[in-house]
Amino acid sequence: MNYGIIAKVIGSLLIFEAAMFLPAFMAGVYYDETSSLVFLGVMLLTLVVGGILTRFTHSSRDIRAKEALIIVAGGWVAVSAFGALPFYLSGAIPSYMDAFFETVSGLTTTGATILHDIESLDKGILFWRSFTHWLGGMGILVLTLAVLPALGVGGFQIFKAETPGPVADKLAPKMKHTAVILYTAYFGITVLETVLLMFGGLSLYEALVHTFGTVGTGGFSTLNSSIGGYSSAYVQWVIAIFMVASGVNFSLYYAAYRKRLSDVFQNEELRFYLLIIITATMLIFFDLQWVFHGSVFTTLRHSFFQVASIMTTTGYATVDYEQWPVFSQSVLFFLMFVGGCAGSTGGSIKVIRLLVLVKLVKREIMHILHPRAMLPVKIHKRLLEADVIASVTSFYVLYLLIMAAGTMLLTLENIDIISAFSAVAATLGNIGPGFGFVGPTQNYADFSMPAKGLMSVLMLMGRLELFTVFILMTPDFWKERA
Repeated sequence: MNYGIIAKVIGSLLIFEAAMFLPAFMAGVYYDETSSLVFLGVMLLTLVVGGILTRFTHSSRDIRAKEALIIVAGGWVAVSAFGALPFYLSGAIPSYMDAFFETVSGLTTTGATILHDIESLDKGILFWRSFTHWLGGMGILVLTLAVLPALGVGGFQIFKAETPGPVADKLAPKMKHTAVILYTAYFGITVLETVLLMFGGLSLYEALVHTFGTVGTGGFSTLNSSIGGYSSAYVQWVIAIFMVASGVNFSLYYAAYRKRLSDVFQNEELRFYLLIIITATMLIFFDLQWVFHGSVFTTLRHSFFQVASIMTTTGYATVDYEQWPVFSQSVLFFLMFVGGCAGSTGGSIKVIRLLVLVKLVKREIMHILHPRAMLPVKIHKRLLEADVIASVTSFYVLYLLIMAAGTMLLTLENIDIISAFSAVAATLGNIGPGFGFVGPTQNYADFSMPAKGLMSVLMLMGRLELFTVFILMTPDFWKERA
C-alpha cells in the first residue's frame, strides 16, 4: 500500500479546504462578527496539517484502486472533521459530535440539521454551513483532480470512486480537463441562479446561500421556515426549477454546449427523470385540489416544489407536507428512493439504476413469453455489460439491507418504526427531512450521540455509493498481495 501518496493527496485536499474557509471568513469580516477570527484560526490549522501530510514521501505517483478508495473515504472524513471546527470553536454548536454531524450533512448534501434557531447564528457560520453543500455537491475530490496533475499525480481511480452513479466516464482525455468541464457547468448554473434570485429581491448573501443549497441539492437555509419563509412565488419557482436542473447529469450540459443536442434529447435517463417529476407533481396536484380546493397556481407551485425537493434529495420546503393527504405523502415517500440522475449532485439510488431495474423486469416478463429470444438490456442504445447489471442489482440488495439494519438500530432510540425508517432513508439517501420524528418542521437534535454517529456514517455511505465504504471494512482489502 502506497501510504505516502494517500497522505499527499489528503494533505492537498486539506490545503484546498483551508482556502475554502476564506469566503466564510470574509463574510464574517463584512458583517463584523467574531466568527471571522475562528475561521482564521481554523484556516491556519488546516493549512499546517495539510502541509505536513503533503511532505510524506511516496514510492510511486500512480494511484491504484486501493489507494483511491482510501483517499476518497479518508478525504471525506478528514474534510468533515476540520470543517466541523468553526461550528464547535465559535460556540454555534457546543458539541463536537453535533458539529461533525452538521458538517457531514452539509458536505454530503444531505441537509439534516440539529439546529433549532438557525436565524440566531452568525452570517459567517451560516455561509460556511451552506457553502459545504456547494463543495460537496459536485464532489470536493473531483475539484481536487484539477490540481493533482500539478503534483504529478494521476486521478482517474479517484474519479471512479468519487463520482455518483454506476458508471463513471471521462469527458476529456485528461482528468484535469474533465474536472474543469464539470465545474464550469456547475459554476455557470450557480451564477445564473444567484442572479435570478437577486432579481427576486434577495440580497447577494441570501441568494448565494440558497443557491449553494439548491445547486448542491443540500437544502440548508438561513431561515427557520426554509424557503417557506419567502412568500415570493417567483423565488420558489426559481429554486424549484434549479433543483430539477441540478438533478440532471452534468455531462449533458457539456453535450448541449458542444451542440450535441441529440445526446441530450435521446438520453433515456433524463427522459425518465422528467417523466417521474411530471407524473408525481400531477398526482399530488390533483390530490391536493380534491381535498383542499385551493388556488390552482398555488397548489401547482407547492406540488412541483416538494416533488423537486424530495426527488433531487435537496430537502427545501415551502409547506409542512405532513399536513397533506396521505396519498400525497406516500408519493413523496417513494420519491425518497429515486433520487437524481447519475453524475448529478442528487443523492439516493439514482434514476439510472431504477431505469435498469425497470428494463430488467421487462426483460424477464418478455423472456417468459418468448423463452428462446435473445433480449439484451440497453441504455442510451448501448448494451449493458453483465458486470454493470450485477453491480446495479447488488446495490439494491445492499441498500435494502442497510435500510433494514439502520432502522432496527434507530428503534433503540424508542421512536416509532416509521420515524426510524424515515430517518435512515433520509440520511442514507442524502435527503435531509423525512417524516414523523424527522419531518419538515422537526430536526435531528434529539437523537443520542451514538445515533448521530450512525447517521453520519449512513450519510457518508450514501454519498460514496455504499461499496466504497463497505470494501474498506473487508479484511481482504488490507492484505498485501505478493
